[in-house]
Amino acid sequence: MPTSDSYREFLIECLKDPEHAAGFIETILEEKDPEPELLRNALRKVAEAYLKSNKLSDSAKQCHEKLDKILTESNASEIYTFIELLDELGFRVAIRADADE
Repeated sequence: MPTSDSYREFLIECLKDPEHAAGFIETILEEKDPEPELLRNALRKVAEAYLKSNKLSDSAKQCHEKLDKILTESNASEIYTFIELLDELGFRVAIRADADE
């Protein structure tokens, strides 16, 4: 049975792939009863994976730090309210990897 450290390493390795990272974030955003910490944690893991694969620019790192602070202060309420509104209007948020990446 894998340990939590080996699972974390496996997850970080998977998240280096933009398609996996997009699916990971999208799954968190689709939660019906979202836990704000899950979104922060998912974004942190994707940023870590990109950092380890040298795909996290300085500007992306700064943006992540700024967003992490906002999500901490607001419990991600703005994001989840936005998603809830879209859902009520019959829309869905989709996260996808940039084809150019």
